[in-house]
Amino acid sequence: MLEVFLAQDPGKITAPAIDYMAILPILIVLGAACAGVLVEAFWPKHQRWIAQVTLSLLAIGFAGLFLVIYVSDSPARGLTTLSGALSVDKPALFLWGTLLALAVGAVLLIGDRSVEPGGAFVAQAAIRPGTFQDRAQVGSTGMQTEVFPLTLFALGGMMVFTAANDLLTMFIALEVLSLPLYLMCGLARRRRLISQEAAVKYFLLGAFSSAFFLYGLALLYGYANSVKLADIANATAGTNRSDTLLFAGLGLLMVGLLFKGSVGPFHTWTPDVYQGAPTPITAFMAACTKVAAFGGILRVLTVGFESTSWEWRGVLWGVAIASMVLGAVLGLTQTDVKRMIAYSSIAHAGFLLVGSIAMTEEGLSGTLFYLLAYGFTTLAAFGVVSLVRDSNGEATHLSAWAGLAKRSPLVAGVFTFLLLALAGIPLTSGFIGKFVVFEAALTDGMAPLVVIALVASAVAAFFYLRVVVLMYFSEPSSEGPTVTVPGTFTTVAITLGVIVTLVLGVIPAFALNWAGAGGFAS
Repeated sequence: MLEVFLAQDPGKITAPAIDYMAILPILIVLGAACAGVLVEAFWPKHQRWIAQVTLSLLAIGFAGLFLVIYVSDSPARGLTTLSGALSVDKPALFLWGTLLALAVGAVLLIGDRSVEPGGAFVAQAAIRPGTFQDRAQVGSTGMQTEVFPLTLFALGGMMVFTAANDLLTMFIALEVLSLPLYLMCGLARRRRLISQEAAVKYFLLGAFSSAFFLYGLALLYGYANSVKLADIANATAGTNRSDTLLFAGLGLLMVGLLFKGSVGPFHTWTPDVYQGAPTPITAFMAACTKVAAFGGILRVLTVGFESTSWEWRGVLWGVAIASMVLGAVLGLTQTDVKRMIAYSSIAHAGFLLVGSIAMTEEGLSGTLFYLLAYGFTTLAAFGVVSLVRDSNGEATHLSAWAGLAKRSPLVAGVFTFLLLALAGIPLTSGFIGKFVVFEAALTDGMAPLVVIALVASAVAAFFYLRVVVLMYFSEPSSEGPTVTVPGTFTTVAITLGVIVTLVLGVIPAFALNWAGAGGFAS
């Protein structure tokens, strides 16, 4: 880097040009995260919750506002800034908007204190497992509000990750988004042991995946003498070096990316972590981390390795098939709602990978649309899961959902609609998402893969419909769970997810046009 700065004037070091307006949404989110840390350090304990919720929502709101302002005047072909480390192009802007919109719902779920006394992050656990403290006592202990700056740090890391134009920046962003998630998974108090177990599993397996990513980065640097995606692409197009470093580095790099996207067979962390983490954190991970991971996968494959796609595409075909089959088949055996949705996410990761390897404009826009649709549906689904409760807290075992429609027709109806969207039924965003991704794959000559994906979708639809049948055609147990009346925060989050799922299923053109507004800039 120093040689670059000295190139124009050996006696003077010049700082790289920075387009602050282009990266202002990231700066706002990360700045608010730092401010949130200061709130934790100096704010009176009883005032932290309102301060952190307000700060988080204002940060996301202002970041979204400046993003909209920038999009209206942004260059058609995008730009790179920070010495080419970040690429602010149309796909990055679409992913930033998706992440910020999803983060609003996630923060509302995290900040809710009405569904559960004191919230999901109450500072003290129950006196003994399986009991609740008195509401007044729980309320007086307050909420662990450090979860809010951790959420903003993770969100900022995701935004950088989707725009990273070199692998070193991408690795740093990967750690910035991952480390807060490891901590947040272990913050539940009423299911403390299973929450901490989830955090440890996620941390250990995440550390392994980061090591794979970093080792792959090192091999690619050895091959191209650069970590920039554009330089790697140029090296693959015009060099006589051995391809061993290239494809070994790409393979290791993809392991780290596929792990973060919950793509089978790199999915082993997903069911346990989804089940053990506090449900608002599970919602945040399931929606936002998927968007960030596949945003990174799309950029790496398209910008850095498009010219060699005929050599690695077959391998990713196999990975996509494995993910779809594992998610659909193992999802049939689940008896826990959160684990069922976890295996659903593994199957959806396979569908997303089908679009990612299409390597066409239609594949890019279809995958981006799918991420938007899947994110809101999943966020709302976990919001509904948090409402069904018994004396031990959330009742996630399927037997507890028997006859739910007789106890709460509205909640059962909303959850049915969301499950049908995940299954890809028409008039939902899930149908449009699968349609555009499969259409792009067919256009690119991947008909066999689409056939397998359709079969996997049909298999996965069975375990969604099984829950619907259980809710409507089974008798409720006399000792069954109750459905908590959601507070304002949870109601808004679920309503937002349901409305977006419906609107994208009925009039998807505006989102598809935005997703297809342009390609990656390097």
